[in-house]
This record gives sequence, structure tokens and C-alpha cells, in this order.
Amino acid sequence: MKHIFIIAIVCVFGLACSQSTSLLQEVDPEKSGLQFSNTIIENQELNVLNYEYIYNGGGVGIGDFNNDSLPDIYFTGNRTPNKLFLNKGNLKFEDITEQAGVSGNGKWSKGASIIDINNDGLSDIYVCAAVLSDSNARKNLLYVNQGVNATTGIPVFKEMAKEYGLDDVSNTHMAAFFDYDNDGDLDVYLLVNDLDGTYPNEFRPIRKDGSWPNTDKLLENRFDSTLQHPVYTDVSAKAGILIEGHGLGVSIADINQDGWKDIYISNDYLSNNILYINNKNGTFTDQCATYLKHTSKNAMGNDIADINNDGLADIIETDMMPADNYRQKMMHSDISYQTFQNSDRYGYMYQYPRNTLQLNQGLISQKNDSLRRPAFSEIAYFSGVAHTDWSWAPLLFDVNNDGWRDLFVTNGLPKDMSDKDFMSYRSNAVANAPLEEVLKQLPVVKISNYVFQNNGDLSFTDRTKEWGIDFPTFSAGMAYADLDGDGDLDVVINNTNMPATLLENKERQQKEPSNFIRIGLTGTAQNISGLGAWVHVYAKGMHQVIEHSPYRGYLSTIENTLHFGIADHTSIDSIRVIWPDGTSEIRKNIPANQILRFSISNAGLYDQASPAATMTLFEDITAASGVNYGFSEVDFIDFDIQRLLLHKLTQYGPSLAAGDLNGDGKDDFVVGGGSPFHASTFIQGANGRFTRNYLPGYKSPQYQDDAGISLLDADGDGDLDIFIVSGGAENQPQTKAYTDHFYLNDGKGNFTELTADFTNNRTTKSCISAFDYDQDGDLDLFIGGRVIPGRYPMPTNSFIYRNDSEKGKVVFTDVTSKVAPDLLNIGMITAALWTDADADGKTDLLLATDWGSIQLLKNTGTGFKKTNTSLTAFTGWWNSLVAVDLDNDGDMDYVAGNYGRNGFLQASEQYPLKVYAKDFDNNSSLDVVFSHWLPSIIYGEKKEYPVAGRDLILREMSVLKERFPNYAGYAKTEMTQLFSPEVLKDAYQLSANYLQNCWIENKGSLNFEMHALPAAAQMGPVYGIIARDLDMDGRKDLILTGNEYSMAPYLGRQDALNGLVLLNKQNNVFEAQSIAASGFYTPANGRSLVELVIQNRLSVIAGQNRDMLKMFSLQNNNGSFVKVNPLETHAIVYLKDGKKRKEEFSWGQGFLSQSTNYMHLNPSIASVDIFIGTKKSRTLKP
Repeated sequence: MKHIFIIAIVCVFGLACSQSTSLLQEVDPEKSGLQFSNTIIENQELNVLNYEYIYNGGGVGIGDFNNDSLPDIYFTGNRTPNKLFLNKGNLKFEDITEQAGVSGNGKWSKGASIIDINNDGLSDIYVCAAVLSDSNARKNLLYVNQGVNATTGIPVFKEMAKEYGLDDVSNTHMAAFFDYDNDGDLDVYLLVNDLDGTYPNEFRPIRKDGSWPNTDKLLENRFDSTLQHPVYTDVSAKAGILIEGHGLGVSIADINQDGWKDIYISNDYLSNNILYINNKNGTFTDQCATYLKHTSKNAMGNDIADINNDGLADIIETDMMPADNYRQKMMHSDISYQTFQNSDRYGYMYQYPRNTLQLNQGLISQKNDSLRRPAFSEIAYFSGVAHTDWSWAPLLFDVNNDGWRDLFVTNGLPKDMSDKDFMSYRSNAVANAPLEEVLKQLPVVKISNYVFQNNGDLSFTDRTKEWGIDFPTFSAGMAYADLDGDGDLDVVINNTNMPATLLENKERQQKEPSNFIRIGLTGTAQNISGLGAWVHVYAKGMHQVIEHSPYRGYLSTIENTLHFGIADHTSIDSIRVIWPDGTSEIRKNIPANQILRFSISNAGLYDQASPAATMTLFEDITAASGVNYGFSEVDFIDFDIQRLLLHKLTQYGPSLAAGDLNGDGKDDFVVGGGSPFHASTFIQGANGRFTRNYLPGYKSPQYQDDAGISLLDADGDGDLDIFIVSGGAENQPQTKAYTDHFYLNDGKGNFTELTADFTNNRTTKSCISAFDYDQDGDLDLFIGGRVIPGRYPMPTNSFIYRNDSEKGKVVFTDVTSKVAPDLLNIGMITAALWTDADADGKTDLLLATDWGSIQLLKNTGTGFKKTNTSLTAFTGWWNSLVAVDLDNDGDMDYVAGNYGRNGFLQASEQYPLKVYAKDFDNNSSLDVVFSHWLPSIIYGEKKEYPVAGRDLILREMSVLKERFPNYAGYAKTEMTQLFSPEVLKDAYQLSANYLQNCWIENKGSLNFEMHALPAAAQMGPVYGIIARDLDMDGRKDLILTGNEYSMAPYLGRQDALNGLVLLNKQNNVFEAQSIAASGFYTPANGRSLVELVIQNRLSVIAGQNRDMLKMFSLQNNNGSFVKVNPLETHAIVYLKDGKKRKEEFSWGQGFLSQSTNYMHLNPSIASVDIFIGTKKSRTLKP
């Protein structure tokens, strides 16, 4: 018994110790005195069935209302009175609502905006009211602080909204005070959301005339000298605030850093989010679709802050996508291909029902874009914060004081109207069942809130359990403040139908606490809190910035003091405050762990040195080149043929190939067409401008897409002919539409189409690459088979064509079965390289495959044999390949484009993606089912589930309807339950376990090591790749383009890449260049990428699907260019630093790309030996 007692003591002590290590600890309301519950009781007149916003919750306002330096807390209630709690210290609070006179007057209160409205040094409260039908009951409230009662010590307020012109009746959800016109005083933006009974997800023309009730308002501050306080006047129409929306979140930030505040609004339902950019003349223009490529669909709250300490404003907004399979499959989503078509028709942005995190990539060069604006990349999937269930408030703040802003998200809903089984039930039961019975059928979303630790590399780690908040709530508005004055940020949450949550942050009580600095601001007499100021903190190489606006998250106001965690640094190098009027103050060498006050009265003129005019790597020469070409094609809907496809197979163009087509010594290029358009040639003139010519047959439509293009001298007459292989998947397999196109050159750039046996290959193809594999003095061809239309992902054939042309007659012979039988049914080839992978002097064939590995066909001397290498284990969705000696060790390394890590679908060796293909329903057509691994419940064990939802899979296999009469049954079904092992045993199966874009280090003897490219290169699928020494330091750098706009609608398009330059630094570390530094900007659906020489400058052409060709030239034109002869195979480059590298000459690599072959003799090069096979042909010196 004694031992049992000791064990019990140890267990209890261990549990206590474990609990004490949690970073965030809930404080019992009985202990804190913070007793508030936003309780909502439904009735016949007002319930979730007739008012979907009934459970949208209330807000939190933080302010020091009695100026004792302790932040106080104000809660808004919907059907319960608002409450004000005075902070008594040590996380003890006193309810002073009645004495203070701030109960909300019986209104349905929403947002709580804390503002010193009259700049008297006392914090006031502006309460937004909504919902109730009586307009008088919707008048907003302004509680003006009259000071502290000398007897009670309690601040007393007077309601004065009417006197200030702020008694708006417009279903206001939140108010944000800011200086929109830079006149020094604070105006206010009112977020309006009115559910007026119309269907909010109806596609129709967007109302942009200010006539609709759910249109936000802008009120201008006009000081009344008689009243001696501001009176606010509605200037919405004059200012251009005219666009309808269902606003739930609003943030104020100078997004484009031009010194004028902009407004970002998160709108619910179909209504577009709005980014009102300040025109600096009292008006705003919505630029959301210009700045952002997509947004959240059911957008809730938002926050704008710098997540990666680069000084730029990033944007997080929440939605309602769950993290577990069951809830995902139960949640209603109406996104289909028709959704995108309707969005395009009516001018709606692309929206997805999940959280979005918009990473600010910095300003775009005005040569690339006429507007001064930043580019954004949406990276929530890469960052790991896309799925937090039915979420409301996101807040970015430094929870653990390590110098990086973490992410806290509130969520929960007492009744879930989006549940698919309930929606089915409701459509049949509402008319007959009692209200109480119907409401009982609604599922509850009561789960824990989320907190994510910022890892400092654009990724976040879920710390919900470790940091101690894994308890279920119905949470809504949230705010943070250092409530106990210990130097870390505590959290207050307004919960629905349960007590509010107070989380004490125990960071400063840890064994090795991190340090901090806190900054208070005293502004002008018109803006005493200094709203709009920028604060920069520099500490040992760390640069943090906050733009001061306390209205963040959802319906809430955070504390007015600015908080910076600084990790283990004990001092700050410098702090600079830049005030809204442009003046500034800087302090240096500041000890950590204190509160500093800055006053504008101490500021001086801020002579912000304009950054030295630095030359970008590239200059956009599209306009100067005279190329005004947009790639167009018929919008073929692949999902009508194979319903469960993850992406289209008909949006891979344009293909590109560069070379001297007319024999004048200048590089020209060919761009492939998409059905029904033909390919075109572009001939370079003396001034670097190009003239477009059409190839024969262009007047008649073609019914396939042009895939790879090869420019080669097929007939040995000294000029470049054109061979275009046919791809796409718009037609039935093996139809005439897939025959290839060969064009003979007359030497002057005029072409005649040749029809021959070798062009009658009716396989649907991808790439083409030329090489003299049999060393007979002419170029042979590899042609990659892409897909069997309608039978994806079944394997198809690829080919080797031997060049047997003689005496001007072009003949290519299919010798695949003789020299490379392994190419028959090899899989779905996306890219190919002729390369000497094992440095044995014989050129091998390296192939990228979809749903497979990078495969090597080794040159045996008599043919090509499929050979397993270390690459075989890495199966992916490979798109492209380029050979380049990145480490200057004399053998060929490779760069491979893959899917990336910024998508809903993720893969690893432990949790691979899989595809199963078979006629599962025995109806004589191929069914294809894709699977991935998700937790069955939140934080549950990961299991393999079908990717497709119930509706989609039933459209493919209606026979399953009997097995799954409702959504819940299907949502619980694993792949092993969907199809038995017996059914699957003869199914065609493939897997993908590696999706990263990477470079592949050649270790010799066919041993390779994968290296993931930097985070910036993982934001989307990579297609176009060029390797070239851009900064002329002797190391090959990389240029990348990509994205995938043709994903299945419910997966959402991959659009985060804006084009990328990676500079190769010492030890094979790649450094991503900003758009402003590189000058390279390809924001659309990037595909092919080729290089050529234009007016003695290295130049690049980027193909973008359904968008414009873009052309760039390297601004540093040091060095000279020497053309490579067609049969020269490689070079050994001797560098001035004593190293040497190998360069192979390719006649087709990357993705559907062929570049001009030349040696660029730049200043890092000492000499170059060029070879034909093993024989040196010549030596070059700069």
C-alpha cells in the first residue's frame, strides 16, 4: 500500500510538472473573475435555419480604460449584455459594466473597436450593432470615456454615437479607425454585412454602384470647432467605396508601401474579397484581383503582418476547411468546373473554402507592371495552416518571444449548416418536422482552437497540444495583450454558449525564457495613439516590423502597446519609429525586457535614403521585342471524360524552340499552338524585334495541341527544319488528329509541310529531343509518349527514331523495339534528356515520368537498357529535366521539376499518393480512383482514403450509391473498405512518394542524391527550367517557371509561383532572388522556357498557358557567345578559380523546350574544350 501511495504521489507530481510546461494555460473564470458567456438561445423567429449568422459570435476589445498600465477587457454579446472587466493585476478582473454604463443597450453587438475618439488620453469604445430588424436597435454605440470616478476608481462612459455621427444603422460588423486622407486625424471604415434574404452564392453581375445594403462605408473625420470633437461624415460614394460584399474581416495596412493606408476586406459567400488601394486623392480602387490570384471563399477574419521578417505585409484569412478526412467529406462545397466558368463570366475571383496565406514577394518592377504594387504568393498549404475547421479569428503574434510571429486561430460552431447529410435531410424534412426536431439534426463543431509555431522558414508547426490549448470550444473574437505585465502575450477569447477563455502565457516563467521589447506610442493631438506608425526593431541580424493598427482578426481590438519577442538577444541594436507624417525617431543599443515610449514630439525629419538604383538581373523586353503573343486554345474539359482526374491533360502549351531559322546568324523561335491554332515562327530582325510568320495549314483548324518541338537539320542542307509532335487529349486514342507535323526549311525561313510515314505516329505525345545516338553524323530523335486519352494513367509507348535521311529525302525510322524495347509501355513520359549520366563516354537517356520515377535507360553501346538507380525510389509527378554541373565537379547533375509542396495533396515515403485503375463497376470503361492519407479524426491516426468526395465518385461509379446512401458512411470509408484486396489485385496501381522540386547530385557510378530546392521553389509545380551562370561567378544558376491552373476544381489551382531566379552560392546553397532583384516575373500558368541571344545579350522566352509570352534579357552582357555545332556533344569549362565543369549540349530539355546551343564565355572562364563524343573538336578562350 505504501508503494502504491508513493507511485500516486509521483504520478500526480509528474502530471503537475507536465502541465506547468505548457506555454499557454487556461485561467479558471472563478479565479480570474472574467465571467462572460455569449449565450444564444434560438427560437421560432430567430434561429440558424432562417439566419445563418446567428452563431457568428462576438468580439473582444482591449484597452487601458483607467490608465493604470493594465490592459482591461471588453466583450460584446449578441443576446447577452456586453461586459467590461477592469484589470486588477495578477490576472484578476472586476466586472464594472453597470457602473461604467457600457452594457450595449440590448443590441446585438458585434465588433468592439477601441479608440481614443477625442484624443483626450482616455480610451473609448465603439460597438458595432447588427441583426435586429428594428433600425434603431442596429444603431452603433460610441461609449466616450468620461474619466475615472474619484470615489469608485472606475471609469465612466457616456454613449455619444449620434453626437459624433457614428450612430450608423447598417448591420455593421466591425469598425477600423485610420487616416485615409493623410490629414492627420482618424477616419473610420465600417464593415457592413446584411443577409437580406437573397441567395448569397448566386452568380450575377457584381453590384459596384453602392446601391446594395451590404456595401461598406467610409466616414471622414471632420472636426467640429463648436462641439470640440470630431463629427463623422459618410464619404463612401465620393471615395469609391461602392462594391457589395458580406464582410467579416477588415484590416488596414499600407500594402504597396506608398505612404497611404489601404483597406483589405474578407467577404463571406460568393462576394469577392476587396482590396481598396488608396489612390492618394481621397479615393480608392479595388485591386484585389490584380494583387491576389485567389482568396478564401467563405472568408472570415483576417490579419496582416510580416511572417518572415522581410519587412513586407503578408495576409492571413480564415475559412472553414477541416483537417480530418471525416469532416472534409461531410462539408458542403459547391466548387465545380462550372464555378470557374461562371467566375470568369461575371468577374468573380477564384475562391476556395480554406484558409489562405498570402506571402508578399515585394514590389514588381514597373517595367514588368505599370502599377507600383507587390506580388503575392498564396502558400497556406506549404506553410501547413490551410485547414483549421470552421475558423473565425486569425492572429499573427509572437507567442513564444522567439522573434517570429506565430499563428493563433479560433474556431467552432454550435450548429453546422454545411453538413451534407443535414442538407439532404433538411431538403426533405423542414416542411413537416417541428423546428426543435430539425435543429437537433444539426451536427456540432466543437473542437480546440489552433496555435501554430512559426519555424522561420515560411512553415508553421501545429503546437495546439504542446502549448496547452487542446480543449474544445465555440470560439469567435479574440485579442492578445500582456495582461499580467510579465513580458509575454496573453490571449482572451469570446466564446459562444460557454465561458470566455483567458490563456495565460507562461513563456517568461520558462527555465530559459526568451526576451522582449515593448513599445508605446504617443502621437499628435489628432491621433494620440499614433495609429498608422511603423516600428522597426533590429537585433543581431533580426529585423522585425509592425504597422500599428489594433483592429485585427475578427470583431476585435488588440492592445495598443507593440510587442516584439527577440529570442535570446539581451539587447536591441536599434529601434526606428516612422510616424504617419513621415517624421522618425531612432534609438540604439537598448537593453531588452522593458517598455519604451516614443513620442512624435521627439521625432525629426526622416530622410529615408532612396535605395541605390540597383540593376536587376533581367530586363523585361517583351514590348521592345515586338512580340505581342498570347497563347490561346479551346477550353476542353477533361473532367467530362475522366471525372476523377486530378488535373487536365490538355493545358500544357505553349511549347517553344529557339534557333536560327533563316540563316542570318540571329536567333529566331517557334511557338507551338493549342487546338485549334497552329504553330508560328518569330524571326528576329536587325533591331532585336521579331516578326511573326504562320506555318503552312494555319488557315484550317488543327484538332490537337502541339507538344514538343525539335529544330534540327534533318535533311543535311544546312538549315533548321521543324518537327512538332502532337499531344493533348481532346480526341480518341490513335486518331488522325495526333499525327505529327514536319516542316522543311528552304534556308530562308520559309517552310513546307512534309507528310511521311514517320509523321503518322498517332500516340499522344509530350516531348521530343534530338541526339546522334548512333554516331553516324546526323541527329536522331527520342519522342515521349504522354497518355492514352481517356485511359489515364495507363502506360503508353515512347520511341526512338533513327535518322535515315539521304540525298535530301527526310526519313526517320522507328527503331524502338530494336534499340530500346524498354520504352514500350514505359509509362507516361513528361520530359527527356540525352545525357552521359555515368560519365562513361556514352550518352544515356534520362526520362521524367508522371506517377513514376526519373528513369535511366543506359547506353550499352548497342542499345538502351532500363537500369535501376537510386532515383528509382523517388516516385512523383515529374514535369521537367535539365542537365547541369551545379557543383563544378566534372559530371552531370540534374534539376527536376515536380509538383512542389504547396498543394492539398501531399506525399511522403510513409504516406504516398496512390492511383488505382480498373473497370471497377464492370461497365466497359476505365475507372480511376486516387487516394491520399489523412487523419480519420482531428489528430487521429492517418489512414488511406479516396481523394474524391461522395458526389464525385458516384458520378463516376453510380453502382456505389447503394453502398453509400448517405455522406457519413462514405466519409468513414478507407480505401481498403472501398475496394477489397481481391478487387484491387488486378488493378493497375501507381504511387507518388516525393513531390519536391529538386536538384540531383551525381555522386558517380549511377549513385544520385536528391536535394530539395529552397522553399521559394516549392510553392508550385515547376515546368520551365534554365541553368545558366547569371551573375558570372563560375557557378550555374537556375531560372524556374511553373504553376498548374488546370487542377480539378475542388483541389484549387496552383498559382503561387511568379517565376523564380535561384543564384548558386558556395557549397551548392541556392539563394532565391526577389522579383525586384531578378527582374524576372512570370506570374501566370508557366510552361516552356528557352534561352537565345538577342542583340548579343542572353535572353529568355517564357511560355504561359492561356497568357502572354514574356521575354527577358540579362542586363550584364559581359562576355561573348559562340554557337555550338549540331554534332558537338559537350564541353569542359576551365574556370579561373581552378575548378572545371562539364556542359552538355542539348537539342531539347526542360519542359517542351529547346534552347539555342552556345557557349557563353563570361569573365569567370579561363578556357573551354569542346567535344564530339570523346574527341575534342576545338578550344575556346574569352
